[in-house]
Amino acid sequence: MSEYLWFSQNHRDMSVQYGDDAGFDFEFYCERCGDTWRSGYEKYGLGRATGWIRRAGSMAGGVAGNIGWDVASTAEGLAQSGWHKARDAAFQKAITKAGEHFHRCARCHHHVCEQCWATDRGLCRDCAPDVQAEVEEARAEGLVRAARANAFAVGEQQAQSVEVETEKQLVCLQCGAETHGAKFCPECGTKQGGPSACSSCETPIPTGAKFCPECGNPAA
Repeated sequence: MSEYLWFSQNHRDMSVQYGDDAGFDFEFYCERCGDTWRSGYEKYGLGRATGWIRRAGSMAGGVAGNIGWDVASTAEGLAQSGWHKARDAAFQKAITKAGEHFHRCARCHHHVCEQCWATDRGLCRDCAPDVQAEVEEARAEGLVRAARANAFAVGEQQAQSVEVETEKQLVCLQCGAETHGAKFCPECGTKQGGPSACSSCETPIPTGAKFCPECGNPAA
């Protein structure tokens, strides 16, 4: 019974109670990597018979059909009453088979597959990590961390040449497209960064205006 409880957290019941596919099937999975193993389909005779009898009753029609439906209802009741006992027995058999494919870690009590099991330690790979794998992971982590630090230092040097005092228009006031600080909108060509002066009367022209509001001269 204790083994039943152990596997209660890492299995999926794929059994079907009625119909042509009535039967028992259970899927167990490794609690470390998630790989699965299935127990294999086992027929449930009463559940399958219920479907056959109902189909036969439908085809017969009349009095025979009614009798068929009564028989099917009786069979369905028997199938339902016997389902839980039959399922538990099938589950116990599946657990016995699953024990050949999974190991129970003595430390974390998880069930894991062969790939996630450290045979020499009697523990899962989470509780007894592979030393060489940990070394390689640490080496890669150190490489990335140092590279990020070097890249950060280079970025600080490059920042010296970036002009940061002048405010930039990031979105075009005319069409709403992103300008990324450009002097002219890459979408509609509108000049960014405040009003310009009319080439004829030198009146300030609002951003986005096509003509001078004072003399009507086309905006540059």
